[in-house]
Order: sequence, then C-alpha cells, then structure tokens
Amino acid sequence: MFEIDRIIQTALQEDIGSGDITTLSTVPKGTAAQAELVAKEDFYLSGIEVAQRVFTLLDSHVAFEALREDGGFVKRGEVIAWIKGDAHTLLQGERVALNLLQRMSGIATHTAAFVAAVDETSAVIVDTRKTMPGLRVLDKYSVRMGGGQNHRTSLYDGVLIKENHITAAGGITAAVAGAKKRAPHTLKVEVETENMDDVREALEAGADIIMLDNMSLDTMREAVELIDGRAIAEASGGVNLETVTDIAKTGVNLISVGALTHSSPAVDISMLFQ
Repeated sequence: MFEIDRIIQTALQEDIGSGDITTLSTVPKGTAAQAELVAKEDFYLSGIEVAQRVFTLLDSHVAFEALREDGGFVKRGEVIAWIKGDAHTLLQGERVALNLLQRMSGIATHTAAFVAAVDETSAVIVDTRKTMPGLRVLDKYSVRMGGGQNHRTSLYDGVLIKENHITAAGGITAAVAGAKKRAPHTLKVEVETENMDDVREALEAGADIIMLDNMSLDTMREAVELIDGRAIAEASGGVNLETVTDIAKTGVNLISVGALTHSSPAVDISMLFQ
C-alpha cells in the first residue's frame, strides 16, 4: 500500500499543484456531490481499489462503493462504482483516478486478448520490465488481472543474461558460470539465445530458462525439441496478437510480451456527476 500511496500522492501533487483554480472559482465550498464511474466500452477491470484510494487520500470521508471487482469483464454502459463526498474532492481526484484506472484496465484487457489467443496451448503469457517508470507495481498487477503472469519484477529478483552481458562476460558459458557462482540458489538463471548454437551452449552451461529471442517458428520448434524439458523455453521478440498463437504452438513454455505494458491502449471510462 505504501508504494501505491506514493504513486497516487505524486500524481495528485503533479495535477493539483497549488490548487484546483477552476473548482475553487466555480464551486462553492461544502457542496455535496455524487458521481458514478461509467464504462464507455467493453474491457477487463483493473485498478478499482487504486481509484478509490485516490479519493480517500484526498478526504477520508469520501464514500466509494465499487460495484465490480478487478479481473472481471465490464460491458459498455455499466456503472463500475459510486462516489459520494465533497464536490471539491471529487473534482480534484477525477483525472488522477481515471488516468490510473484507464491505464490499468487497458493493460488487463490487452493481456486477456493474448491469454485467449494461446488458450488451446500450454504456453503462459508473461510480461517484461518494459513498464512505465514509477508505475511498475500497477502495470504488473494489471497483467495478472488480465490472466497473465509476471516475469521478474526488477533486476534484483532474477538473473537474465542478455546479449550485452554475454559480450561483456566473454560468452554464454562464462556468464552462466558466474551467475551460478554468485547468485543465490533460490534464483533461476535465464539466458537469451539468438540461434541453435547459443541454445546448445546455454543448455550445456546449465541455464534454468532459455529465451529464444526473435527466432523463426521452425527454429523455435527445433530449440524446444533440443531442450526437451531440461530447461524452461521462453519465446520473446516479435510477439503480437497475429503471431502469438503460432509461437505458442511451437511448444514453448513461456511467451514474454513487452507490449502488454508499453503499448496497451487505455480504455474509456467517465466520471459523471449525478
């Protein structure tokens, strides 16, 4: 909750600054108001409690009744929540609450589309670290609300040896050996590979997860056959809704999709005074 409060307080300070001059100059102090959050399109909901927190941080006396839960499917025209309180509070919190709710629900909805596209396979859709700076905890939560799973959260909770690490370390074998020696035994070691020679070297070095980066479908199938369950096979690069089903059918275990958090369109939600 501390991290979420920090995000919200930063956003409120950015938006309100020294004061909401429009509200202060047009709405009498003490005016009571009631509003509803309304879906303007179909989507999967994420962030309803975050939206509620925006208003209660401004005024603990605000009444917020969520009518739908995160992870649920919302249809166009549905009322998501009721809000009652001082009109100044509702107007000051409106944009921050909507910005966060619309972004989070957009990520959940986009994720759900990828999850549905691989539904008939055993592949799992996961996110990446390509999140909005400062909003990672919300972005990754929203991926889960869309039915996806989280990859490592940050640099501290997983070893992912990528191209530049390999170059700097002197090769895949050396990089994996260094990781196995220094990283806690509780962390898996993942290696990015670009071709079958890389896959063979990563396997022999003892990688726990092998990322098949920007490989053709035929090469991915060959790599999955070679790995044969000795490591987790993760597909990455060039993944979109047109390609993800065929990628899943190669037999990979995971498909990481950066677009879930860096390119998901926000959904349309309005706050309307009653």
